[in-house]
Amino acid sequence: MIQRQAVPLVDYRYYPKVWHCSWINKRTDLARGEWAIILADLTHRYNAWATELLIGGLAKRMYEYVHGGDIYTARDLTGTQDIIDFSANINPLGLPSGVKNAVKAALNECLSYPDPFCRELAAALALYEKTDQENIYCANGTSEIIFRLTLALKPKKALILAPTFADYEKALRTVGCDIEYYILTAENDFSLQQDYIGKIKSGMDMLWICNPNNPTGQGCKNSFLVKVLERCRQTKTVVLIDECFMDFVGQPEIYSVQSLIGSYNNLLVLKAFTKIYAMPGIRLGYVLTSNRRIIEQLRLAGQDWSVSTLAQKAGISALNQKEYLQKTKILVKKEREYLIKELTVFGFKVYGSLANYIFFEASRYLDLDKMLLAKGILIRSCSNYAGLNSGYFRVAVRNHSDNQQLIAALKDVTKY
Repeated sequence: MIQRQAVPLVDYRYYPKVWHCSWINKRTDLARGEWAIILADLTHRYNAWATELLIGGLAKRMYEYVHGGDIYTARDLTGTQDIIDFSANINPLGLPSGVKNAVKAALNECLSYPDPFCRELAAALALYEKTDQENIYCANGTSEIIFRLTLALKPKKALILAPTFADYEKALRTVGCDIEYYILTAENDFSLQQDYIGKIKSGMDMLWICNPNNPTGQGCKNSFLVKVLERCRQTKTVVLIDECFMDFVGQPEIYSVQSLIGSYNNLLVLKAFTKIYAMPGIRLGYVLTSNRRIIEQLRLAGQDWSVSTLAQKAGISALNQKEYLQKTKILVKKEREYLIKELTVFGFKVYGSLANYIFFEASRYLDLDKMLLAKGILIRSCSNYAGLNSGYFRVAVRNHSDNQQLIAALKDVTKY
């Protein structure tokens, strides 16, 4: 049984900041959920007497943000705007100037609705990915595709890795899917093993593999994934391979299955502009598949205008940033090697880390994320990933100056 870390009841980060309860007096007609919000407010305001007995489990069912990149809460907690964010794995070169200019130029086009079919963007992607335009579906980030896909296909049973990106499980839960986990272990360096094939059985509607995996950064070679695809062809299982971090990998031809979409009608490959072009605030992702029926189902599973005009123009411009991509690969490789070397000096165990982030174990410093946040540095605690306990962390590969500040802060908090 996979255990999830309990959310502390006294931690106001997990409650919405929208309540003002001066009107609480003389209200006896409140619904159960409204009382939960009031009690959460009292917890935040007075940091006292809000206990499990008082709340009775209501707060446990409230929304919890589980991803990195929440600089807003970090600023609230520290009282400063000067946060260096190592919790989100974004290209350290920042948003390309060409993309900025494209967004500015597109502002006048916002008087009209966006193209619901992203025709110009899809055409540019077809040339970039060397595939047919009809094999591409664009969306408001890859997370939207993940949720649309589960809504469209409504799988009854799915196989996912643990640990891996949280939104796979979250999306599957929304349609009541029965989820089976393949546990990645430290003993095997959190890498996929041959026995994974045996987990794929008849009745398995869908499986998800993040490659390289998030948060471990471990890659799965396409020679093995072909075996997975062949098995899934027999069991009629839809295979989703998330390659959002593939652009940061040194030898993507060893790992990517993008070129196989024409050979396997059950294969979907997720890609994103978010990480490689440093544009998470713009929201743009796409999926590649030769299964036109699934693309049609994706269109039917949500609104027509999920990709804004600004996002479409940003994507078209980004695909022309070839020099930017070359500089990115050089910088990320150099700084990744620097960080891995420095982190091992502290006695931390580094795993995988083929992309633009480092996954490591620091079992002697279970509160390392909190220790660093006090220094204005936000890293990703991985304790809320399925299959992981406290002591595992992830840091993004940033520019050298930021990386040096991280190492300096680590020396300070660990007294190494």
